[in-house]
Amino acid sequence: MEKMKTHEDYLMRCIEISKEAREHGNTPFGALLIDEKGTILLEQENIEITEKICTGHAETSLAAKASHLYEKDFLAKCTLYTTAEPCAMCTGTIYWSNIGKIVFAMTEKRLLALTGSNDQNPTFDLPSKEIIARGQKNIEIIGPFPHLEVQAAKVHEGYWD
Repeated sequence: MEKMKTHEDYLMRCIEISKEAREHGNTPFGALLIDEKGTILLEQENIEITEKICTGHAETSLAAKASHLYEKDFLAKCTLYTTAEPCAMCTGTIYWSNIGKIVFAMTEKRLLALTGSNDQNPTFDLPSKEIIARGQKNIEIIGPFPHLEVQAAKVHEGYWD
């Protein structure tokens, strides 16, 4: 697959994936996985609505696929990029899959401001760094990217109304 150069490049691709998810009738989230050389290995949009899977978040689906395809030692050197900070479920799945780094554009707190009390996305106010800090693995977390947060949030406009 395609190879990019910067965190911003990969996050912009995630934003495009989130647009595709919305076009396909899903919630607007997107994620991708790169290897240590920067090659995109997998891309994933949310599938919870069209596939009727309550755990069909982009990050959880991607981590599950990755764990079927790659060994844990390989995944420890990989990075998962995503439009929004992974929720508690997604962070746990990334932890168990052994993916070594998470990079996100928008915080979950910002997402909560967008979704409000919408029953479809009862967002936690629990940062992924707090979840990872309580585990035994050294998973690096980078984000948010304020200049991309606006673009990531824009895909959600009118969706949660």
